[in-house]
Amino acid sequence: MSAGEWAGMIAALALLLLVVLLAVPILKLGRTLDEATLTIRQTREQSAPILSQASTTVAHVNSNLERVDDITGNAANVSSNVAALTSVVAATVGSPLIKVAAFSYGVRSATRKKREGQAIAEAARRDKEARRTRRAARRAA
Repeated sequence: MSAGEWAGMIAALALLLLVVLLAVPILKLGRTLDEATLTIRQTREQSAPILSQASTTVAHVNSNLERVDDITGNAANVSSNVAALTSVVAATVGSPLIKVAAFSYGVRSATRKKREGQAIAEAARRDKEARRTRRAARRAA
């Protein structure tokens, strides 16, 4: 064998070794891609029922929200009716009640002042009587 044939043989063996070394990672990569494909397929198959259930749930939530919207509207009507009723009651009953309260306050104040005036008058009478008694005692002495 000549040197060229030896070089060709070495090059062929090196190429064979390179092919064998690259074949192992390529096979492993192929298996990994197969597993990824299987996982994606299973995920897709399992996600379809979940999305269907989510769609049903959203439909139920929307119908419940419509009911809540109706309830909220009715509550707003009730509160406006109560506000109107309150203002009517305040207008009809409030004014006479305020007058009665003011009258009773005036009567109580007048009664208290009269009692205080009587007490002051009584104290003044006692003081005057005490002064008269002292003067009479001084004159007698």
